[in-house]
Amino acid sequence: MTSTLGLIEPFDMSTPAKWDSYVARFKFFLDANTVAGEKRRLAVFFSVCGADTFELLESLVAPATPESKTLDEVFEVLKAHFSPQPSEIVRRNTFYKRNQAPEETVSFYIAELRRLAQHCNFPNLEEMLRDRLVCGLRDEHLQNRLFAKKQLTFAVAQEEALAAEAAAKSTRVVRQSEENDSAATVAATNQVKRQEPAALEQTDRPATSNGTCYGCGGAHLRADCRFKNAQCRACKKTGHIERVCRSGGSSGQQRNLPPRQPRNSKAAYNVTALPHDECYYNNHVGAEGSQVSRKLRATVAIEGQTCEMEVDSGSDFSILTEETFRRLQQCNGELALTDFSSTVVDYQLSPVDVMGSCNVHVEYKEFAGPLTVLVARGTRTNLLGVDWFRPLGIIITGVSQIKKLTVDSVLSEFSEVFEEGLGNYVGPPVSLHLDPNIQPVRLKARRLPFAIQPKVEEELDRLVQQGVLEPVTQPMWETPIVTVLKSNGDVRICGDYKSTINKALKQHPYPIPVVSQLLSSLSGGKCFAKLDLAQAYQQLSVDEASADAQTIATHRGAYRVKRLQYGISSAPGIFQMLMDGLLKNIPGVVPYFDDILIAAATQEELASRLREVLQRFKDAGLRVKKEKCVINVPEVEFLGFRVSAAGILPTGRKVAAIHEAPPPKNKQELQAFLGLLNFYHSFLKGKATVAEPLHHLLDAKAVWAWGTRQQKAFDALKSLLSSDTVLTHYDPTKPVVLTCDASPVGIGQCLATD
Repeated sequence: MTSTLGLIEPFDMSTPAKWDSYVARFKFFLDANTVAGEKRRLAVFFSVCGADTFELLESLVAPATPESKTLDEVFEVLKAHFSPQPSEIVRRNTFYKRNQAPEETVSFYIAELRRLAQHCNFPNLEEMLRDRLVCGLRDEHLQNRLFAKKQLTFAVAQEEALAAEAAAKSTRVVRQSEENDSAATVAATNQVKRQEPAALEQTDRPATSNGTCYGCGGAHLRADCRFKNAQCRACKKTGHIERVCRSGGSSGQQRNLPPRQPRNSKAAYNVTALPHDECYYNNHVGAEGSQVSRKLRATVAIEGQTCEMEVDSGSDFSILTEETFRRLQQCNGELALTDFSSTVVDYQLSPVDVMGSCNVHVEYKEFAGPLTVLVARGTRTNLLGVDWFRPLGIIITGVSQIKKLTVDSVLSEFSEVFEEGLGNYVGPPVSLHLDPNIQPVRLKARRLPFAIQPKVEEELDRLVQQGVLEPVTQPMWETPIVTVLKSNGDVRICGDYKSTINKALKQHPYPIPVVSQLLSSLSGGKCFAKLDLAQAYQQLSVDEASADAQTIATHRGAYRVKRLQYGISSAPGIFQMLMDGLLKNIPGVVPYFDDILIAAATQEELASRLREVLQRFKDAGLRVKKEKCVINVPEVEFLGFRVSAAGILPTGRKVAAIHEAPPPKNKQELQAFLGLLNFYHSFLKGKATVAEPLHHLLDAKAVWAWGTRQQKAFDALKSLLSSDTVLTHYDPTKPVVLTCDASPVGIGQCLATD
């Protein structure tokens, strides 16, 4: 028996973007094990790719078989499914709408334009880059100057934009340096006037003007030093430690102090990195007690360790010091640096000694996820650059504050998510897995009532215009349509797929969430928002085979359906799995098909969570229906319940429907009434005992006889339900009490908290 070199795992279909990497690794696996011959190489792939991938391949190549294809053909078929060619029109539209963002540098803006133009297939790329660069610039003066130039090329526009930005930055640096020099001079003068060197003990010395503490050598105020009550092991005095001791026996230790920087040195105003549990501001003081400038800091958790970073809107990259990175490596030994080939310069255009880049896990407020950071040598502070602003939700206004997010600002930022029109999910198209042993079915179109025929024709035209439907002449499948009248009077066109492809569809394994479990996750919510995805299922494209299988038959002929259609038995599971995956790890967000409920304790927290949801929708190409959204309200209606800070209540509309229900005339009507009532069973105390005469009528051998006893039970059940009855939100921090009871007609139990 020969041993196998290496191991290749089945392909994970939940990460289609990794298909190219998987193919490359598989080819290395074949070479390492010297697998020769096309049939043998194909057999190895079928053996390791996994059952789900193989079944998908069978569907994609049908009616042919996978073994009839070459290995390269198999790779191309699966690549076309996992990595479909992006729409040229959509890509160009995104390129045309891209403007320079606030706090975005010209170089980063140009890099983004080049990235967006990759799949646009422009006949003259340089001209398109020139036009978009000039039209999208934030600087109006620079824009006007470029407009006035004749025969402007992209190279010239790029050079002038970068030069103008560098000049503006240099001007700011010069002015700031002059102000800082003046402030430092005044501070030094005041310090000399106040200090008598012979009389001052080391325990009373403050930090120097460059931020060095004489008690430990750290970069903070003397009053904040944690060693101010420590005893020196060299001179035995209290207030400093041995390495900064100035006594004769430890003169050598003094060299460990950070050297003072001259005012015109490039590191003169950099802040020395501190241990992760220390927080400070780097201040320059003018007249005694007056603050000239104050560097803005943010506390983030990196690899589970608290880290203070200076928020710098002038830095394109977030940077950690080597000291900080080594400390993080002690907590997570798997952290490793990768090469970083680009040149990084500081605000004085001096090169920064970058050791490499690293992906780290970052947590800040509502954000938790991986981000890229550079690691640099030398004495400098940890910088939080603009590349982290967007994921962390940081917006800089002026020079010294972080702007709080508001709901209005979030809605304004993501206005395109609320635009009219149908969204188009950017992920891979949906594949409907059909049983190949079941033959296609073609059913004739059904007659429509004359009253709704114009509305159906109008809806068909709209769906064709949106790209959902496409006329077809020789379909293999045909399913008659079913029309559903919406509350606004419009018509929704569904397919009666239970008569056709639903019989051939493989059951989707994803579970549909239970309403009670969703509601239990809303504890602590005081502000709410509810989003509604427009034409939810139809925002998901399907592959060619699935589009053919979804073909509908109408009075105007057959239409091939290119988006996921209502009535497909596996559609709910497919869509719910997509929503759960798209919105995972956002606290207080509850997706239920096309309804997304967002709960938060404060308006700022609601704005932050809303922003993250809309950002993910935007990145995924999804859109919401603005008129059906409810945002920043103290109470919201969700899945038949009213949700507020107080708890969960029945909706007044459904309570009224139950109260107005007439006495049932047969078993079917009684079952319908009890089914409606059972939706709110948690609000009905003693329901089993009160409803016993009615349940007795539903026995198989019982004869229908509606009398006084049944009428009293019917009226009593109605009175049990009130729209004022509240179920409080479950709080996992409080103790739970289980109460059980039984009667001759039923048993019951109740979970209660204080």
